[in-house]
Amino acid sequence: MTQTDWATIASQITEVSGQAFTVVSTEPLSGGCINQAWRLNGKNESYFVKLNSVVHQDMFTAEMAGLREIAATNTIAVPAPLCYGTTARQSYLVLEYLDMRAGGSDLANEQFGEHLAAMHRCTMKQFGWSQDNTIGLTPQINSAMDDWVQFWAQHRLAYQLQLAASNGHHGRLQQRGEKLLSVFETLFVGHNPKPSLLHGDLWAGNYSSMADGRPVIFDPTVYYGDRETDLAMTELFGGFSPHFYQAYKGFWPLDDGYSIRKTLYNLYHILNHLNLFGGGYLSQAEDMVDQLLAEMG
Repeated sequence: MTQTDWATIASQITEVSGQAFTVVSTEPLSGGCINQAWRLNGKNESYFVKLNSVVHQDMFTAEMAGLREIAATNTIAVPAPLCYGTTARQSYLVLEYLDMRAGGSDLANEQFGEHLAAMHRCTMKQFGWSQDNTIGLTPQINSAMDDWVQFWAQHRLAYQLQLAASNGHHGRLQQRGEKLLSVFETLFVGHNPKPSLLHGDLWAGNYSSMADGRPVIFDPTVYYGDRETDLAMTELFGGFSPHFYQAYKGFWPLDDGYSIRKTLYNLYHILNHLNLFGGGYLSQAEDMVDQLLAEMG
């Protein structure tokens, strides 16, 4: 980024916020492996800025819409999105800068469980969303459907399996994956989920708490679907505090069969990691498919 690029972003901040903003300093921040993250400091205020190549502007457009969708529920805190656009070199998304810390107190984790359950109570008539978005850099198709099993089959598992095949992952993964697609609906006997508002990528790296202890989530890939998909994702990479799960289930208990369905839901994310980062995730994906098929006899 050049001074000219930062000046372009500062000008957009000024236009949208209605308050003159001049860049005093910039600080690179550690974080995810998809975007660059920066703190942009003015005299009296700071902003969080995400950067990627110009071709990924639509990703930031959808993320901004997703943050607004969550914020409108008044259930759980998210960084307020300010603006997005492109410089000569990069696409960018500007968010409110929040003083956050990893994890949180027992009370913050309890509040997180309750707030997330309240967000999941916000529903639509169909599964999907008003626009497609991305999971990492992978397109995520959100075309509306009435049937959740068909939505998950077509727009999630089959889509990722097709990407895997195009990336050279043929053979056993495809054979077993196709079999799973033909039978996994048996896992939904007695489970009729509503189209809940989802974060969509809810691992520990996308949750924190603010200085005052309030829980906050960020980096969403929003759509409306089975709330169990968010809960499953929280368990994929290490899990969250027991206080979080106790509070969530106290507010809205889970249906029988979740312990098996969570593997189905997390398979989507492992397949996505396979497609984004390569063959290190192949054996894990195959093992998950085998586990699910074994559960169904």
